[in-house]
Amino acid sequence: MNKTILLVDDEIEITEINCRYLSQEGYTVHIAHNGAEALELYKKESIALIITDIMMPIMDGYDLMSEVQAITPDQPFLFITAKTSDMDKIYSLSLGADDFISKPFSPRELVLRVNNILRRIHRHQHQEDHIQVGDLKINQITHQAFIQNKELNLTNKEFDLLWILLSNPQRVFSKTELYDRVWQEEYIDDTNTLNVHIHGLRNALAKYATSETPTIKTVWGLGYKLEV
Repeated sequence: MNKTILLVDDEIEITEINCRYLSQEGYTVHIAHNGAEALELYKKESIALIITDIMMPIMDGYDLMSEVQAITPDQPFLFITAKTSDMDKIYSLSLGADDFISKPFSPRELVLRVNNILRRIHRHQHQEDHIQVGDLKINQITHQAFIQNKELNLTNKEFDLLWILLSNPQRVFSKTELYDRVWQEEYIDDTNTLNVHIHGLRNALAKYATSETPTIKTVWGLGYKLEV
């Protein structure tokens, strides 16, 4: 598993502390102090995860993410910031961030979040055509989903939503990101399409659900996640 981290923050002392904790966990850490510097490093190295502050000089974290996604659309990101408002979290998730942590925080918490993100990615990379969470199984090749041995009756869009949610258990997906990935169109706030499909997916799961079946949870103001 690739354990190379790109750590981007203009606060040198905090960066050094976080780097030390990550290195002790076995990660190889490259450091940059602004987005432009980070982008140049990214082009030279194979990076498993980018951990970046949002507010930085020259190029901020959002602009860095945009530039990196133009090269690698699914590059994992974790945002570190002093901003704590829900709108910042929603915006970060809508861009495709894998996680979000607000300063001040414990370096140990950062390490745990990094471990969780890369564990999910590693598991997904080794199960590219099928996923199982609890007693819910989904196969992308046959386009089938089962609870125990009972097949779920899903529409194509419901299947696509379930695949995304199962690929990253416990991660909160914004409505904007889910709509963009499944319908490949710009999300409009007053559209009811996504809500209808989530409702249909929940009903399909509920038909055969057991105590081992994951559920789709609404995270108010943010989006949806698969609750294990």
